[in-house]
Amino acid sequence: MARSQLQIKRMLQYFVDATVEIIEEEGIEQVSARKIGQKAGYTGSTIYNYFDELSHLIYFASMRFVSGYLQELPEYLERGQTYLEKYVWSWECFCKHSFAQPHIYHALFIANLGKKPEDILEHYFSIYSSDLIGLAEDIKPLLYDPDLTSRSLSLLQLAKKEQELDDQTIVDVNEMSVLIWEGMLTTILNKRRDMDPEEAVQKTMKYIRNTMTIIENSSSK
Repeated sequence: MARSQLQIKRMLQYFVDATVEIIEEEGIEQVSARKIGQKAGYTGSTIYNYFDELSHLIYFASMRFVSGYLQELPEYLERGQTYLEKYVWSWECFCKHSFAQPHIYHALFIANLGKKPEDILEHYFSIYSSDLIGLAEDIKPLLYDPDLTSRSLSLLQLAKKEQELDDQTIVDVNEMSVLIWEGMLTTILNKRRDMDPEEAVQKTMKYIRNTMTIIENSSSK
């Protein structure tokens, strides 16, 4: 790697590390360019020499908070005997971690980034390729796809190997699951209901499991 590239990578890491510290100390909603610059030892405007938007830096920093989800996901997937069951268990794991850290998962899967998320994610892994070390091969594809709809759809598509399923039904059910999750996460963030993360998981999974009856009914016809 050229010296200039190493310098750029080092600067990126300075700003990401500073952002992570602010999130840990004050919360993601308190992150600002000024605070990041002060903590990293640079002016806030310097950030924009390395990141197009502040949301991209927050995205990079948020990726550092999903290790618990990635470590626990394989265990959840193993609970399922079929791909349909694995799909449901994967959602339960995702809900558990996302509702415990709603601002982090909003930054990763809902927030407007101003450009294609896959481009930002590719940039992230060009800097933090070590994040992939030790991850199971069937988990890595989930990391490379920042779109929640297509990420979760992959398991339902694999279910077609086990039984005859209608393609449109699979797409519709998966979209329902994503919308249910997005609605609950938004409810939590906006504090519209007095609900702890565990209760949020239970309610969300109740509705996601209900959507699975649509697949079961379509496959029995």
